Amino acid sequence: MKRLFAFVLALMPVLVVIGEEYRLVEDMPYRAGAEGYAAERCRLDVYYPADTAGVSVVVWFHGGGLTGGERYIPDGLKDSGMAIVAVNYRLMPKAELSDCIDDAAAAVAWAFENVKKYGGDPQKVFVAGHSAGGYLASMIGLDKKWLAKYGVDADSIAALIPYSGQVITHFAKRQQQGISELQPLVDEFAPLFHVRPDAPPYIIISGDREEEIFGRYEENAYMWRMLRLVGHPYVRIYELDGYDHGAMVAPGHHILKKHVKVLTSEPRK
Repeated sequence: MKRLFAFVLALMPVLVVIGEEYRLVEDMPYRAGAEGYAAERCRLDVYYPADTAGVSVVVWFHGGGLTGGERYIPDGLKDSGMAIVAVNYRLMPKAELSDCIDDAAAAVAWAFENVKKYGGDPQKVFVAGHSAGGYLASMIGLDKKWLAKYGVDADSIAALIPYSGQVITHFAKRQQQGISELQPLVDEFAPLFHVRPDAPPYIIISGDREEEIFGRYEENAYMWRMLRLVGHPYVRIYELDGYDHGAMVAPGHHILKKHVKVLTSEPRK
């Protein structure tokens, strides 16, 4: 009985008071009735300004090649007047790629439904992430079926902001199929496959093309061009000179905050 009680306590959300201005609620489940591995991984933290309402929300997906990584609140997004939802998701090979994407969609749907409790505005939900997290952000924002499953229109996302995310089919999926990391594939699991002019605003952030992994800048530049060609009205691309795949995250936060400010000061079209 003691072991069961300890296990139940370990799964309960924890409120952390951070000074007078911010709060952090840790380890909240975003899938009702999840069991086993899903119950373990499908959890999130919410960092938010205390005693405020109507703030912008950033749903943040960690990187790790879809095979590793843990949720965290990025330091560069703290103390910026926004609510941050940091998400864990199931990982390959224990889960399928479709499970990873579905978890991302479920977490974003949770944000739309619950952010008001933490001072967030459901009309100001931005979806971002680094590397594999950027891939997940793009997939659920461009391929509308993932969020539609949870009753959310992907176009209600305020903007997609992938940091050095794959836009061709993710290399973890290609590796499962015996395809090299340097052999590109574009299928239904590629954000590039789902390019459309009516997608949410799309802000691409990449490291230096000579420092990035696997031609990441160039594939994102192609994504930028395709969105422009189909008539997308708000797509931007940034190359952070001198920053490699990991180091580009910290300066990328400045770009995210800039576009959050711009997009929340303009009426949605």
